[in-house]
Amino acid sequence: MKKCEYCAKEISYFDQFCSEDCQECSNRYYETLDKFGKLFSVVNVICVFGIPIGIFLFSFSKTVGAAIASVCCMVLGILLIFLPFPTDSMIRKFKLKKARNVTRIVGLAVIMFGFAIMGFLFFFNA
Repeated sequence: MKKCEYCAKEISYFDQFCSEDCQECSNRYYETLDKFGKLFSVVNVICVFGIPIGIFLFSFSKTVGAAIASVCCMVLGILLIFLPFPTDSMIRKFKLKKARNVTRIVGLAVIMFGFAIMGFLFFFNA
């Protein structure tokens, strides 16, 4: 059977969504993606490159490196929570609703990684 493009419920082969709510949520997601997609991409690239740079600088200056890496992790995690834009392959595999939830969970994990980096800073400076 074919599945709804938003919630992955089984539907007939002639339909794309199982209900009007799923269609509205899907349309709202794609409108948000069109509106904030470029901002998401720019901040995502800056943070993704900032994390390894901060970890590299950690070997030279622990406070600067940890600050850069943890701030980049925090910003990236917050971005993934508030603007959960999963990849196309995730949407094909999980459908839109579950892919957005998985992206939010990844955002929480990235924030926790940022806290862990700050924790290492305080642990090694003690």
